[in-house]
Amino acid sequence: MIEMTEEKRKRMKRWGFLILSGIVLLSMLSCKGSSRRSSIPAAAQSALDTAMNDIDNGRYDKLYQEASDEWRSQSSLEDSRAKLQILHDSLGKARTRALNSAREDQTTTAPVAGHSVTVFYQTTFDKTTGLEAFVLVENGGRWALAKYYVSSNALK
Repeated sequence: MIEMTEEKRKRMKRWGFLILSGIVLLSMLSCKGSSRRSSIPAAAQSALDTAMNDIDNGRYDKLYQEASDEWRSQSSLEDSRAKLQILHDSLGKARTRALNSAREDQTTTAPVAGHSVTVFYQTTFDKTTGLEAFVLVENGGRWALAKYYVSSNALK
């Protein structure tokens, strides 16, 4: 029979409590009941790649035609083209993009209602650096660009 001192019993209780607390915490984090994931569905990634390619290559009319209803309800083709051209003139072409974060949502509110993906890239442009945000929305099984933002000191 192994005798345990009072000190060893207390230490084992503390370790047991810490291990149990860690298991409970990990379970809570992995089982949260939200409809938000940090991932990009393959079809949304494909639509995002196409939109980025169109922006990078100045195909603004194509981008507008393939964008979601949310995009087209915010501005006309001419306004959309002009805004994207101003961004390009101010920043230059995107040279490198490093994924900052991605979030998949199923909401009834912002950034867009419904099934959406918001993706942030830290981007190096010809003239400066900035943070790009792309919001894609799924309608009828089709993913399309709904919003596009750039934050950069060069735009201030």
